[in-house]
Amino acid sequence: MLDCDLMSTWRLTIEYKGTRYQGWQEQASGRTIQGELKKAAKDYFGEEIDLGGSGRTDAGVHALAQVAHLRATKKRPPEQIQLALNDRLPMDIHISKVEPSSEKFHARLSALSRYYLYQISTRRTALAKNYVWWVKEPLHLELMAACSRLFEGRHDFRSFTERPREQGSTLVVIEEIRLLQVEDLILIRLGASHFLWKMVRRLVGVLAQVGAEKIKMDRVEDFLKSHSTEVGQWTAPASGLFLERVVYPGDSPPKLFRPVVAVFSTKE
Repeated sequence: MLDCDLMSTWRLTIEYKGTRYQGWQEQASGRTIQGELKKAAKDYFGEEIDLGGSGRTDAGVHALAQVAHLRATKKRPPEQIQLALNDRLPMDIHISKVEPSSEKFHARLSALSRYYLYQISTRRTALAKNYVWWVKEPLHLELMAACSRLFEGRHDFRSFTERPREQGSTLVVIEEIRLLQVEDLILIRLGASHFLWKMVRRLVGVLAQVGAEKIKMDRVEDFLKSHSTEVGQWTAPASGLFLERVVYPGDSPPKLFRPVVAVFSTKE
């Protein structure tokens, strides 16, 4: 057991492409983001280290700004840590910032809210399929936006998570859901203190069903009133999902709202 009182602490901001990984959390088998980071940090510091993230991302999910705490007994300048770890990491994981932090900082427990971005493509793409969900049916953005307002505020989202009995409380307060169409992309931003397992992908899946006029909003209201396993069949794929930002005391929520990839313009 590592004694955190005797260790230096840094806050890491990390971006990654999740396509090749079994998610964030370290596992006994399969490559994970946390596993790759821990391996790189242990090699650099030459000792056991403590590294934890702000939350788990599932297999195939990406991050624009995942946050992790790193603790080690050896002191090193933040710039040196960033360069050394990036030299040891695969090209689809990149540490964009390393900052010294209080020993009390904990990437998960200190976080106030998390923001996710989902990208739906309204056309087939050869260049960005790892970063979007292509929905073939025409989607009505105004219907999706109206439905999204049902989710804002405090609700029981047990219909929108896998194995709800293992999730503890399924009550979540969604602070923001915002939709924007940028040419051939529909962007969906969701912000909350936390999200349940697969919750974001199931919310997006239901919004797509409403936008395609396959289900009506009164049916979505029923999902919020009583538990249904039906929602699981509409879980959106991991490819379009990004952990966009984690907010801590003193931070501001994300303001810019734009696509992660810019290969969708059909204009000359």
